[in-house]
Amino acid sequence: MKKILGKIYRNLLDFKNETLPRYFMGSPFMATVYYLFFSSKFRREQHAVIQGKVAHIRQLKVDKENIYTLIRNTHRLEKGLLMRPRRKVYALDYIGETVDAFVNIWKPEMMLEDAQYKWFHDVLSEYFLTSGDNELVHNLSLKFSSHIESYPSLEFNPKKNTDKKIPYLRIQEMKPKISFEDFYKLNRYRRSVRWFLDKKVPRELVDKAILAANQAPSACNRQPYQYRVIDDPELLAKVAALPGGVRGYEKGIPMMVVVIGNLDAYFDERDRHVIYIDASLANMTFMLALETLDLSSCSINWPDVEYLERQMEKTLKLKKHQRTIMCMAVGYADPEGKVAFSEKRDLDYIRTYN
Repeated sequence: MKKILGKIYRNLLDFKNETLPRYFMGSPFMATVYYLFFSSKFRREQHAVIQGKVAHIRQLKVDKENIYTLIRNTHRLEKGLLMRPRRKVYALDYIGETVDAFVNIWKPEMMLEDAQYKWFHDVLSEYFLTSGDNELVHNLSLKFSSHIESYPSLEFNPKKNTDKKIPYLRIQEMKPKISFEDFYKLNRYRRSVRWFLDKKVPRELVDKAILAANQAPSACNRQPYQYRVIDDPELLAKVAALPGGVRGYEKGIPMMVVVIGNLDAYFDERDRHVIYIDASLANMTFMLALETLDLSSCSINWPDVEYLERQMEKTLKLKKHQRTIMCMAVGYADPEGKVAFSEKRDLDYIRTYN
């Protein structure tokens, strides 16, 4: 009887997972019907996206202190400043919300704690200094200046500000002498390491690697991710056991990095995948930087499995708009531990021109 019931269950499962989807693949609408009634695989993503969108809009429209808006719009202003030829007046559709966000967020002491706040200040200053005649721009310039001048302790003199964080010409003499051959060797040498020495990983080295990762490109410079570095033994044991791809070596992982994406960085569903793109750009830089510091890593896939998502959310106290992107084991590689050869696909398979 158990075998019969088991066979019936497997047949029903195959029908649901393999046969049924074929009847709903004809159009986006039919696919929506399928995922509404027959599969919950996208529900966590949908919930996280709408949570992030509402949080973003609330901060922007109600509180008027959305940091992601200030970052994004400052980057947009920079692109206008470096444009050739530069338009005399631009950004009229978003300069108002940019100044509102600046006024509600920026304080001069923050420039000492976080270099990005000086970037906000300098780019907006340059925008107002170089913009052509326009009533809206003029009024917002007065609002911007009044906010700066409301802090007597700050000497606001843009002409003396020689270290401006604004678009610049790269100095070719400062270009590092790294050959392609050396860079390629580094990429060939880096491999996913699963066997680590029982040796504590210095946090200062991990911070250096994260500083390198922090230079990776990001859409509108929003950097919608966080590195949660886990080295507390008790918490590490819980987190390291969660991903499905660590069986057999999870107890030897000395440090786990969980990369979290923040969906409150976006005002629209169109950008819901940017957390994965931007974080992946940073993560590859992070892993290569670790190798230069004699540390190794193993990137660990994090599939969208609901019960694991719930456990990670609970363990790391994540917000509803935060999503786990991937995990990375970090440590000193055991020289006696093998790594997979993992031959890569031929160039002609992955590249086409035009």
